[in-house]
Amino acid sequence: MSRNELINIIFRKRSFLCIGLDTDIRKIPPHLMQHDDPVFAFNKAIIDATHDLAIACKPNLAFYESMGARGWESLRKTMDYLKPMRQELFLIADAKRGDIGNTSEMYARAFFDPASSGSDFDAVTVAPYMGEDSVKPFLGFPNKWVILLALTSNKGADDFQLSHLLDPNIPLYEQVINKSKAWGSEENMMYVVGATRPEMLTGIRHLLPHHFLLVPGIGAQGGSLAQVAKHGMTKECGLIVNASRNILYASSGDDFAEKAREEAKKIQQEMNTLLIKS
Repeated sequence: MSRNELINIIFRKRSFLCIGLDTDIRKIPPHLMQHDDPVFAFNKAIIDATHDLAIACKPNLAFYESMGARGWESLRKTMDYLKPMRQELFLIADAKRGDIGNTSEMYARAFFDPASSGSDFDAVTVAPYMGEDSVKPFLGFPNKWVILLALTSNKGADDFQLSHLLDPNIPLYEQVINKSKAWGSEENMMYVVGATRPEMLTGIRHLLPHHFLLVPGIGAQGGSLAQVAKHGMTKECGLIVNASRNILYASSGDDFAEKAREEAKKIQQEMNTLLIKS
């Protein structure tokens, strides 16, 4: 998906919501366990209930890899189900890959080359620690995106990302941004910036005035959507805000999809208001 296509979806749907499919088989409603593939049955219901309110969908691969071949099959079915919606949903593989160049090339093929792997995501999250040659292979596919980890929402981000390892005046996450933004462009690179650190978005916007930011951490992690928009929104929106647990597990009963839609609708309505104000 191109940048212009993504922007058009945002303003057509009046939303910048990403549904995180962090589907934990231990948390899905018990009545779904009668299905041959409970995870896919859950994903399908969530997608049906929310796809018109969201602009992106983000399976977190750990939740599928943890179940071995059965999990990969659930993910494949989910991706197949999403195919007819490719014009309205930006599909993100939350995989956090990154390795030496030839290995990263294989990872890129795994997520971006349907002829090779059967997968056809629009974007993949990538860790920057191993440097440029570990990221570049993901940037070689037209209309595909790298979403580079910059400032994450977890407490452990303080261990390295906020430290001044190389420069006493510049935290590591800023150095990562400054170095990496030359590897790609605003047409094929985004950055992960956690909603739990919205006050830092103003500084990040000085470094990245036009790049899209993928923002996890609202809802269950306590981040404020209004604060994220205040500090991070651009005239083209520039934000993809992810919500997972508060939508997926809004109910554990037969009404789980209905309750998921209600939660997604609340977020989308707030996003619409924020877009109007921007």
